[in-house]
Amino acid sequence: MANEQAKLKSPHLHPWHGCVPSSSTMKIVAPYAVDSWTTLDFDFKLPENLIAQHPAAERTASRLLDGSASNAVDRIFRDLPSLLKTGDLLVFNDTQVVKARLFGEKSTGGKCELLIERVIQGREVVAHMKVSKKPPLGGVLHMVGGFTATLIGRWPQDHGPLFRFELSADPYQLMEQHGHVPLPPYITHTDEADDVQRYQTVFAKHPGAVAAPTAALHFDETLLAQLTAQGVQRASVTLHVGAGTFQPVKADKLSEHVMHYERYAIPAATLQAISDCQARGGKVVAVGTTTVRTLETWAKTGQTSGDTNIFITPGFQFQVVDTLITNFHLPKSTLMMLVSAFAGYAHIMALYAHAIAQGYRFFSYGDSMLLQRTE
Repeated sequence: MANEQAKLKSPHLHPWHGCVPSSSTMKIVAPYAVDSWTTLDFDFKLPENLIAQHPAAERTASRLLDGSASNAVDRIFRDLPSLLKTGDLLVFNDTQVVKARLFGEKSTGGKCELLIERVIQGREVVAHMKVSKKPPLGGVLHMVGGFTATLIGRWPQDHGPLFRFELSADPYQLMEQHGHVPLPPYITHTDEADDVQRYQTVFAKHPGAVAAPTAALHFDETLLAQLTAQGVQRASVTLHVGAGTFQPVKADKLSEHVMHYERYAIPAATLQAISDCQARGGKVVAVGTTTVRTLETWAKTGQTSGDTNIFITPGFQFQVVDTLITNFHLPKSTLMMLVSAFAGYAHIMALYAHAIAQGYRFFSYGDSMLLQRTE
């Protein structure tokens, strides 16, 4: 990473600006210092037809781009056991996606939509609100399903970007009965019965996410059993993924970006499993960037639960995660910055160019890749 950051940066040689990159012709010039990174450095052109609208027919049939070495290797996800060793530790995010999208109308008749970001306490929730004209404090929304949502303030501050509502009944029950799967904005179809099952991991346990930890969507029970039989250990963390995960960084400089908060918790058993893995010389394999964010927050703060707004960019010193399984991320997103910090900017850009050239499927329902941490 130090060598990569030492390279001079030319404004005329940004690798993906204005064209679809080619792995054979793309020239990558990395910024020379951490504070010189700009959002444009993580931009790229993606053909629309490569945005996956539906999952693969079978979870493990998705493609896996093996980027663990300098040369990319095209694989299938069910090949994963051959890439891990006895004594390695897979760490999953066991959050459960809730049907957080709710529809209704104002008392005046205008249509509205709520996306529940989190349940605070009792019947109070924090939500994104889509409406032509925002209701006043105390205004009541009449939601499809026969319940109401009363606006009681903004969040997290008085002028915060989200809204606090009090629902007329238990939020989790209402979402389960009347809500819709909060599919990402780049998926164009309305949620279907298949999405209820496939936009959820097979081991989802703790409800609270409005987006799936998508790298874990490729695992099924058969593959998990195979990994266990091979001697690959398993552990879990919980990070409730928020809608902010889909937002591009709008600031020109990374140093000016304000990161969103997400709730996390790490069981004591997982900390012990990590310690045991490191002691026996195994690798800690994070399944998804949400797991990385959770483990590295703990390493940085010592806190096993709370809210994290950790922003991982090139130059970040990883302390826990050795290997990462992840999907392909949105341009200019904080997750593009995270994987670039983990595996190296030039390597990530070359892998993305290869994936586009080879027709890999991108984003939540798309394919995956395997990465090793740069030393």
